Amino acid sequence: MTWLGRRDHWVFAALGAVLLGYFLFPFVAFLGRTTASAPAEAVSPTAREAAVNSLVTAPVATAVATVFGVPLAYTLARTSFRGKRLVEALVVLPLVLPPVVAGAMLLTGIGRFTPVGGFLAGLGLGLTDSRAGIVLAQTFVAAPFVVITARAGFASVDRRLEQASRSMGYGRVATFWHVSLPLARGMVLAGVVLTFARAIGEFGATMMVAFNPRTMPTAIWVEFVSGGVDATVPLALALLAISLLVILATQRIGRAPTLAGW
Repeated sequence: MTWLGRRDHWVFAALGAVLLGYFLFPFVAFLGRTTASAPAEAVSPTAREAAVNSLVTAPVATAVATVFGVPLAYTLARTSFRGKRLVEALVVLPLVLPPVVAGAMLLTGIGRFTPVGGFLAGLGLGLTDSRAGIVLAQTFVAAPFVVITARAGFASVDRRLEQASRSMGYGRVATFWHVSLPLARGMVLAGVVLTFARAIGEFGATMMVAFNPRTMPTAIWVEFVSGGVDATVPLALALLAISLLVILATQRIGRAPTLAGW
C-alpha cells in the first residue's frame, strides 16, 4: 500500500471512528452514572412485574411472528404474483412507521370501542390494556424482521436442490420442511432473534395499546418521569443485558441482511 493509499485509509477510519465514538459515549456515560448512583438497591415490585410481562409477552409475539412470517417469507422468495410489490411494501411498512402511529392505527382496529375490540371485550377477551394487547403491538412492529430475514435466507437456497427434492416425489411442504428450511436455518434463526429483541424493546405502540400492564420499556418511562434517570437504572440494565445477548446470538447464528437486500 502506497503512502497515499495509507493516508486515504486513515481518512475513512477517522470518519468512522467519530460515529463509533458517538455510539460508545452514551453507554460509557450511563454505566458511569450507574456505578456512581449505586443501583443495587432493591428492585420495586412494579419493576419486577414489568420484567415478567416483557419476558412472557415477547416470546409469544416472536412465536406468532415466526409461525406466520416464515411461510410468508418463503412465498415471497419463491413465487411471483400480481401485487407482490404491494405485499412486500406492506411487510416493510411497520418498520418505517413511528411506533406511536402504529399504536394509534392498532387502536382504530382493535380498541375497546371498535366492532372487533368491543365484541371480544364482551366475551371477556379485551385486546387493550392486557397482555394480549401487548402481544398484538409487539407482533405488529417486530414481525417484519423475521419475514425480511427469512426471505433473504430462502432466496439464497439453490432452487435446483428443491427441484431435485420434487423430482424424488416430495411435495412442496415436504420439500420446504426437509430442504429449504434446514438450508436457510441460520437466517431464519437470526430473524427470530431480531424479532424477539424488537418485541421486548417495543415502547410506542405498546404504550398506546396497553399502557397497563406495563412492560419494561413503559415502566422505564414511568420511572423516568417520576424519579429521573437514576430510577430507570435497574430495568435499563436488564434491557441492556438482553440486547448484548441478542448481539452475541445474531453474530453466532450469522449476519442478518439489511433492508437494502429486500
